[in-house]
Amino acid sequence: MDFRHPFFSKPKLAVFYALFWGMVTLAVILVQWLGNQVPWDQAVVDVLSTITLFAIIGSSIWYVVRFSTFENKAYGKFILWHLMAASVVVALWLYLGAVISKVFCPLSETLSGDTFPGKILTGYTLYLIFVVFFYAITFYQNFKEKVRRESELKALIKEAELHALKSQLNPHFLFNSLNSISSLTMSDPEKAREMVINLAAIMRYSLKYEKNEVVTFGTEIDYMKLYLKIEKVRFGAKLNPVFAIDKNCFDARIPNMILQPLYENAIKYGVYEATEPVDIRTTCEKFDNFIKIKIANTYDPGVLPKRGEGIGLRNIKDRLQTLYNNPGLMKVEDENNTFAVTLLIPQNE
Repeated sequence: MDFRHPFFSKPKLAVFYALFWGMVTLAVILVQWLGNQVPWDQAVVDVLSTITLFAIIGSSIWYVVRFSTFENKAYGKFILWHLMAASVVVALWLYLGAVISKVFCPLSETLSGDTFPGKILTGYTLYLIFVVFFYAITFYQNFKEKVRRESELKALIKEAELHALKSQLNPHFLFNSLNSISSLTMSDPEKAREMVINLAAIMRYSLKYEKNEVVTFGTEIDYMKLYLKIEKVRFGAKLNPVFAIDKNCFDARIPNMILQPLYENAIKYGVYEATEPVDIRTTCEKFDNFIKIKIANTYDPGVLPKRGEGIGLRNIKDRLQTLYNNPGLMKVEDENNTFAVTLLIPQNE
């Protein structure tokens, strides 16, 4: 809990407070002097010893408010607490006001017997106004603090969700890569060794940028080419990567490892069962505040296993939703024996 006075933590509020009461003081002095024909010196002393003095003393009421909240006080004790505090404040205000009046304007009758009860009532009324004012400030500060904490909590939840999605992706990716390597360990150990080296490079990339949610498209595509190189060792001429990328895309920012499941999906459903070479075509173009990435592959419908959105595509959709809060950033098309996934990645430039 922050016990600092809001005038210290928010200097602008203190300036506004001083200007407000300064204008009130000046206005009342002018009314007394020009409207009620009170001598100007007496009007100044009278207003300074009442309104201005209470504005100064009243600033301390914030501490009463801060230490007497609804949450930790019963209503009876709460009211009693403020009655006691109001009595102290009003008594101090009346005493100091009388001293100031007697010192600077001895002939003033502003504190004579017939006006004294009115002064007490005015003091309690002003105390109530100040209590409402400072409770409003306290509630506003608490509201801002609640919003800030909720924002931090949402950020932590979002980060946890992203880590959970990545924890799904990395073992899945590693499992499939190791399967590819294992198929070559007996038939072609040299190619298997090459795949292990390339796989190690990709895993280093994944770990290097684990805490960075986004990387440049150029960085991502370089490592995806390395991934395709791993798979090409296994599938040879059946796998034919094709790239048509606008040069303006290379500096764009995209979520790291977001493309790998798309290539994995294209290989699983396009290349694996194919008897003829399969093009996996990657295109990228930049427009407005988005980059459009499309990865498409042909397939043989006669041998294609039943297609469904597996962990990879669901992972991409969930990550984009979590990062950009937009469910329409991934589009899946399946027509004319071509399967294509299009990603729209927002650019905050």
